[in-house]
Order: sequence, then structure tokens, then C-alpha cells
Amino acid sequence: MTRETLEVDVLIVGGGPAGLSAAIRLAQLNQGAGATHASPVSVAVLEKAREPGAHELSGAILDPSALRDLIPDFREKGAPLESDVHGERVYFLTQQGKVPFPIIPPPLRNHGNYVISINKFVQWLAQQAEAGGVDFFSGFPGQDVLMEGVRVIGVRTGDKGISRHGQQKPTFEPGVDIAAKVTIFCDGVRGNLTKELLRRLQLGKDRQPEQFALGIKELWELPKDRVAPGTVMHTMGYPLRHEEFGGAFIYGLPDGLLSLGFVVGLDYKDPLFDPHMAFNRFKQHPFTRALLDGGQMIRYGAKALPEGGWNTIPRPYMDGGLIAGDAGGFMNSVRLKGIHLAMRTGMLAAETAYDAVRAGDTSAAALSRYQLKIDAGAVRAELYPVRGVHQAFGSGLLAGVVAAGLSVVTRGLVPGDLHGEPGHERMQTLRDYSGAAPGTMTTSNLTTADRTLTFDKVTNVHYSGTAHDEDQPAHLLVHTDVCSSICGPEYGHPCTRFCPANVYEIAHDADGTPRLQINASNCVHCKTCDIMDPYQAITWVPPEGGGGPQYSGM
Repeated sequence: MTRETLEVDVLIVGGGPAGLSAAIRLAQLNQGAGATHASPVSVAVLEKAREPGAHELSGAILDPSALRDLIPDFREKGAPLESDVHGERVYFLTQQGKVPFPIIPPPLRNHGNYVISINKFVQWLAQQAEAGGVDFFSGFPGQDVLMEGVRVIGVRTGDKGISRHGQQKPTFEPGVDIAAKVTIFCDGVRGNLTKELLRRLQLGKDRQPEQFALGIKELWELPKDRVAPGTVMHTMGYPLRHEEFGGAFIYGLPDGLLSLGFVVGLDYKDPLFDPHMAFNRFKQHPFTRALLDGGQMIRYGAKALPEGGWNTIPRPYMDGGLIAGDAGGFMNSVRLKGIHLAMRTGMLAAETAYDAVRAGDTSAAALSRYQLKIDAGAVRAELYPVRGVHQAFGSGLLAGVVAAGLSVVTRGLVPGDLHGEPGHERMQTLRDYSGAAPGTMTTSNLTTADRTLTFDKVTNVHYSGTAHDEDQPAHLLVHTDVCSSICGPEYGHPCTRFCPANVYEIAHDADGTPRLQINASNCVHCKTCDIMDPYQAITWVPPEGGGGPQYSGM
């Protein structure tokens, strides 16, 4: 097969906050170099979504510190900041009531921050990048890393027009090989290319295991006087048990819109736990029900979050490559924020790549300056003190809350470095979790969707705007046949519960043998299955370019 080859100086994979901040910073550096008549560094951005921001999902509250450094006149340029934060509240929920925190914990104080739509914000960032001369390619997922030995030399995009049986359709277009002197990987949490690099180059060696959470979000329309724009509320407790990490967020937007979300650590022990069901139970709580009464849900989405903290971040540089944003785990789970860290690491990666290309040295030694910039600046200063907090929650809610408080008071001296476990290893078998014999377990606290306040997964997926071409190769790869043999007796088929989009169902053949049915067209690209399957038998890869959710306004 003959493939087109495109050559650029810097290739950015992923058009989210990290990738676009890198692109904008490179454009700024090019403009500065123009005064000395130096030739510009060529830059291209690959984005798998059909348009900028379509796959972006967050709460979202923006700490503007990185934005202020990247685009000082962001207000004059029309940055879509929906509302200044005010009216903050934190509650501990019991089954029927709520207990307000007497003070807002310092990590959850958001004075000076903004409630935003990450979808609109990323669209605006893309406009700034393109205005700076950056080439932006939507609908082109990075499928494979191109390497010469241990050196990254670029990325191959996915083929288009392949049938589910692997045959070329009349619309077939081969993927493009994009060669770059430096490739900046910003392909998001559990990004397929970053995952490949971690495996091939052992970038996570001597680091703590990665840890994740799942965030589920709905956008609601309410009577306009119900929740003031800029109102920020967080909850802990019900419906989660003390052994489960997570909580909820409620953010007021203009025009009666409300961001409602639920975050659950992907390190729970109960194989029958269902995050989507827990979200529905949260909405049935009297406090939440009263907020949503008379409203209408208009959007839905879900995505994984990199929750492990500083000690889980892999080595973010290699020969010819850098890693930024969620792909590298740059998120502060204690503050519930990662957008500003994604932007900051994208900017630092851009500066490092620019200097390396100009110097003609893109070796790992030259690109290691990126790590020095991270260590010497705001990223480490924010993440290092809270490096052990998520791991402390592995011992229960009380231990986690105490660890979070001590980390703030002692600036990270306590709890210090704690060992974590991959979430899929913490999930227990049915017998180990309950002592019950396989086949005798029943799920508790089941909730029936009423399609007014609570929704089944299929209905929610409809509101995510998800669309895929049905006639294409599977993008959810199951590598073993455990579904029909040991998964049911051992774990009760947890993929049917941890997936928030009803991608996985267990059907039965005529002889009663269970068979995994994959509804790939439902996939919202959250990566939970790739993370949480107890056998690590599922691999998520990008579908044909442009497929996936459409998170308008989210």
C-alpha cells in the first residue's frame, strides 16, 4: 500500500487543552523569531474528533493561571468563560439528608476561577491556534507510533473506508504517515499512542501504577432562577460506601443550565458495583431531586480521569517525543482540576520542542529539559504536596480525607509517598468480596430509570450525540475468551456494569453458553473498559476518524 507522507517539524497528537496550548505557544515562538528572519517551525495538530472540542468533557472549572500566561488578553479575544465562581458549598450526604461543611476545604476553594464549557473553550483555543498559522486536522486519529529503534519519528493516521470484515470499501483512503522531528503526545487519558509508548519504552519504570476515576456528566436545563450562574457545589458520601472513592459536582451556568456530574474511583473492590447506577441513585437523593425537579436533561457524557498523582506520572520525554496533559497524568485530583495543568504542560512541551528543533538536537537528552521545566515550576509545586492523597483513599473515605487535610497543612510531608495498586487488581471476585458462592449474588440498591430524573445507559448515550459508522473494524479488541468461560462465575461480567454506555452485553447461545456482545457504536470513548477489566483483556483503539460523541456545550 502506498501511503502519503507529510513532514513537519513538530506534530501534536490531540486537539484538547494540552495540544492546543502547545500549538499556540509554538505559533507565538514563531512570531517572535520572525523579527530575526528565522524560518518558522512547522506545526500540525491531529484530532480524532470530527471537529475541535467534540470529544472534550470536563466538569468544568477553569483555573485561569495557565491561560493568563498563554494569552494575557484572553478576555479581549473572547474566551468563552461562562461565569465567575461564587456561592461555594460542600456537603456530606447521608441517605436522606445532607450535612454542610462549616468551611470550604482549601483545595475546593474556587475564588478567581471560572465555570466553563470545555467544548466551547477548546473550540476557541483551536481558533487561536489556526489564527497563528497552525495546521489543524480534524477526523484523523493517530493509529500507530512510527519509530526507528527507540526514537519516535512520527505517527500514522488510521485508514478510512475499511469494512467490518477488513475489506476496502469504495470510499477507502489509506492513513497518512506524518514524520516529525518532535511529536508531542496529548492523546488524553489512557491515550492509545501514549499507552504504546509506555509499553515499548518502559516510561513508567520505577513509578507508581497509574490510577484512574470515571466521570459521568449530564447537562440540565432548569428554571433560570433555580441555581445562580457561578454556583459551585460538591458532595461526598451517599450513594458511595466508605470503601469507594468519589463524589459529585454541581455547577451553575448562565441561562438556567446546570452541569451535574459524578466521579467514581476506578479502584473499587465490589465486582457488582455500577457507577452509572450510583449516579442515578445520587439524582434520587432528596437534595439532588429538588434541584432537578421540573428540569430537563439535554446532554450526557463520560470519560476517565487520571487520578494517580505526581508519583504515577511516567517519564514524559524520549528521543523525538514528549507527553503532556491527561496523557501523562497531569491532574490534581484533590482540587478536581486538570485543564490548567494540561495547558501548562503543553506550553512547556512546546518551548522544549521549539528549542530542540532550532538546535538540531531532538534526542532524549535534549528533550529532558521538559522534565526540568516541570520540576522547577508550577506543575510540581502543585502536584508534589498531594502526591499520596489518592492512594490514601484506598484505605477508605476517612483515611483519604485525613490525608488530604494533612497534605495541605504539612505541604506534603504527611502522608508522603504511599503505594497504590492498579484499579483492575483491586477488584475482587464474587466469592472473595462477599463470601457467597458464584451464582448466588444479587445487586443491591437497584434503581429503575424513569427517563425523567434517571435514565438507562442507552437513553443517556442518545444524549451524548455519539455516532459511528457501523461498517468498520471493531475498535474494542477483546483478546481472550474469558467471557464465555470464567468471567461470569468469577466476577459476574463486570464489563456490563462499569461501562457507562451499554457497550458490553452478555447474550446466550442456544445451548445457554454466555457470549459477549459488543455494541461498539455506543462507545463514548471513556476508556473505562481498557482500564478496569480485571483480566486486562480489552484494548481500546480509535475508530474511524470523526466517530464518537458530540459533546456540544458540555
